[in-house]
Amino acid sequence: MMNKEQKKNYINEMKEFFDANDSVLVTHYQGLTVKQLDELRAEMRKYGIMFKITKNRITKLALKDTKCKNIADLFSGPTAVALSKDAISSAKILTKFSKDNQNLKILGGLMDGEVLKQEDVLKIATLPTLNEARVKIAIILQSPAQKLVSILLAPGSKIAILALAKSKHST
Repeated sequence: MMNKEQKKNYINEMKEFFDANDSVLVTHYQGLTVKQLDELRAEMRKYGIMFKITKNRITKLALKDTKCKNIADLFSGPTAVALSKDAISSAKILTKFSKDNQNLKILGGLMDGEVLKQEDVLKIATLPTLNEARVKIAIILQSPAQKLVSILLAPGSKIAILALAKSKHST
């Protein structure tokens, strides 16, 4: 049982967590072993995501004065939250983990001030992360450049043949 000072510290700590992160995803973890929870936390830490088991009644008090107040109704039962700057990575990790571990249930959450339902979190999990999107864009941009370079490096006769073929095709 927490004393008043511990409760006050917990509320302040949770307020800071909620205000400092753009993404808060809420889960139920009942039935997961300590080992499974440790594995999930370790995977999330790799991406700068904090996975924290909450004390619901006190967490609801902490939510009152934060941007996350609209998700207070998700805090019932054995609840844990994933707090991060990147909702996509959080959603991907939680979704993958919940497929392998049926005892982890994604309830919903908040991303950039928008309340998310469970199905929203599952959709977000299918989106590419920022780094994945950057790689795809780089590949797209690089492809035409490679074709242009190969044409420019071709012998003059091949360029002339290509130009002749193009001119015959356009008439």
